[in-house]
Amino acid sequence: MSSEKRKIEIMDTTLRDGEQTPGVSFNAKEKLMIAKMLLEDLKVDRIEVASARVSDSEKESIKDLCRWAKKTNNLKKIEVLGFVDKGKSVDWIDGTGAKTMNILAKGSMKHLTLQLKKTPKQHIKEIIETIDYAASRGISSNIYLEDWSNGMKNDQDYIYLLLDNITQDNNLKRIMLPDTLGILLPENTKDYIGTLTKKYKKTHFDFHAHNDYGVATANSIAAAEAGAKGIHVTVNALGERAGNTPTCDFVIALRDLTQDLDTRIDENYLKPVSDILSNFSGKKVPSNKPIVGDDVFTQTAGIHADGDRKGNLYSNKIDPKRFGREREYALGKLSGMSSLDMNLNKLGITLSDNDKKLVFKKVIELGDKKRRITTSDLPFIIADVLETDVKNKVHIKELDISISFNRKQKASFTLIYKEKVIKASADGNGGYDAFMNALKKVEKDLDIKLPELVDYEVTIPPGGKPDSLVETIIIWKKDSKTFKTIGVNSDQILAAIEATEKMLNLII
Repeated sequence: MSSEKRKIEIMDTTLRDGEQTPGVSFNAKEKLMIAKMLLEDLKVDRIEVASARVSDSEKESIKDLCRWAKKTNNLKKIEVLGFVDKGKSVDWIDGTGAKTMNILAKGSMKHLTLQLKKTPKQHIKEIIETIDYAASRGISSNIYLEDWSNGMKNDQDYIYLLLDNITQDNNLKRIMLPDTLGILLPENTKDYIGTLTKKYKKTHFDFHAHNDYGVATANSIAAAEAGAKGIHVTVNALGERAGNTPTCDFVIALRDLTQDLDTRIDENYLKPVSDILSNFSGKKVPSNKPIVGDDVFTQTAGIHADGDRKGNLYSNKIDPKRFGREREYALGKLSGMSSLDMNLNKLGITLSDNDKKLVFKKVIELGDKKRRITTSDLPFIIADVLETDVKNKVHIKELDISISFNRKQKASFTLIYKEKVIKASADGNGGYDAFMNALKKVEKDLDIKLPELVDYEVTIPPGGKPDSLVETIIIWKKDSKTFKTIGVNSDQILAAIEATEKMLNLII
């Protein structure tokens, strides 16, 4: 990272604007944990954590967050959205211990006249009164010009009147320019922000994009290039409607594709923070999401694997190792022999040319049936094709799972390992949970330590009948490395247990 690059200030609003995603609500402990990760690990510059006057429980959670921030010298990085409401928001924010208020004002005549039913003169007077009242309580102010993009398109005289008056206030730190409805193209953004940064040279402008047309990242880069000093983002693009500028896309595109711009973000934490926010929010990250999606470092076409093997011909600056990840080569109907070679090398398996041809034929056959095939499936495919005993190290012979509305589920099994008969039983919060609890009891008998279960995905065919085949993919983590196993069965629990049996054979 070049020290000569101009650093763009990153304001993360996952805890405020991101929480406006339908169905997303973070509790107090989650908010505190997310705030710590964003500021201490990811190294964002500021975070917007809430809206004023939402609820008493929200106020208490922000109090806890601010107590931590004060102890760790992060209090100036904590911001709360407030309103032009005769000081009520200021009092609410003051009661939390926060020291920065982001005032929501009107950036277009349409919003001003139809929603507030006020004149520009009245609004400007009340904004200045709010800024000054906040200052009297020891609270500094930034200001959002809501619907600013429409204001620049239709009401530039109003925008200039507003800025001429409020930029003179020494208690105002930043002007924040939202594309509230996501209506800008990058050339519009660059033109509008370039005009403002030239006219108001001493003013710190932030840009806040929404992704309604899928161009939030491009607009945010254009804003930074035009002179905006700060950009607003959310983890996993959380936010109202189509969401906001995604942190990972913006940070890496800015770092890799512009000449003289960068951020202070620690890219090593982009994936871990994304995963945790996915869990807390309940919003799964698309598998093709840049940087953090499960599939973005997987080459599918055989020609790509061949090119990479011969000289990294299909690689770019977005190397997976930057983010603690690995390049993978998918197995399926589009695979070439190079894809198979890459996966065999990863497993440390050597096959004769003839055996490889037989295994490759089976891989293509399974791919034609729309089966997903992972590196971890290869030993079992080899076992089937070459009639080896790879898959017979551990074999679950008998299984009994009981289900009840009134008590915990129970599971018992008998498995064969090295000609030993091993039995165990346990209960749990579900049939599979009970099975895993029973499996933990026989770790010593199998001479293993079970890996951590990272993710569990069940795929049922659309419109499938009750006896349709179910595919269960389980992601495991062992010794800091992850791997997948797949089970296919008409019963969801049995599909998961098939995937688990594969895992046992792999680690043994």
